Amino acid sequence: MLRIKIFFLSVMFVLCATILQSQNKPEVLLRVDDIGMNHAINSALEDVCKTGIPISASVMFACPWYQEAVEILKKYPNADVGIHLTLTSEWRYYRWGPVTGATAVPSLVDSLGYFFKNEDEFLKSNFKLADVEKELTAQIERALQSGLKISYMDPHMGVAFLNPQLTALTEKLAKKYKLGLSTLGRNTYYKEDYKDMWAIPVEKKQSEFLNHLNKLKADKPNLVILHIARRDPEMEVLEMPDFLEQQNGVPMVGQHRQAELNMLLSSAFQTSVGKKFRLITYRELINRQTKNE
Repeated sequence: MLRIKIFFLSVMFVLCATILQSQNKPEVLLRVDDIGMNHAINSALEDVCKTGIPISASVMFACPWYQEAVEILKKYPNADVGIHLTLTSEWRYYRWGPVTGATAVPSLVDSLGYFFKNEDEFLKSNFKLADVEKELTAQIERALQSGLKISYMDPHMGVAFLNPQLTALTEKLAKKYKLGLSTLGRNTYYKEDYKDMWAIPVEKKQSEFLNHLNKLKADKPNLVILHIARRDPEMEVLEMPDFLEQQNGVPMVGQHRQAELNMLLSSAFQTSVGKKFRLITYRELINRQTKNE
């Protein structure tokens, strides 16, 4: 009987030590953006979800393929879900417009009824805050009605935080719907340290990602923003004017996104999870803060 008690206590000691050691590791948030934009991105999301690692998936509920993304995410409890608030439509031949319809929010669309292409066009458009609120509310409502548990919101291309008025509106909507906010720079709401992998050259992505994970800050969450996709034909033809459009005459978007997918699926990354750092999601971060308030 004494041996059993000693064995039991030894097991409990090891478990407690393991949990404590895990809690002391730096925390990493993997936020995967643009989910629902097309099938190639949704397929890449499922590739990552199948590994079982915790991720935060930011869905563009204004895009045509969001419904497929919803069905994928319903299968994977390891994926936390956010709303990628969308007010721009950046690709040359692949465009989308408001959930509310172009006539409902006329100050947010161009002459063809699509969102403006980038931040500069948006700011010069004489947009109306009332239209922004109407459209973002519609995107939030669509997300909440999808059947997914939504934890947070974040701004596609940063537009929902471009000026103090837009920031105040976004914060108001987050409070109204009891959702967290994820963003960059000075507007961090959970004191995240962040790294965006998008502009890093294709050939350097994996090494820079792994190097970053080796020097994480332990006193705050470490947010890594990712854009993944399978390098399918629909990704290969996408071009964004004036940014990563072509390199040596070849559109590079598919290569960038496939490289970030490969990075997450690599054994070098997968085997490091739980050893040098602990993966968390916004759901966990938000719940923790709520308990401490």
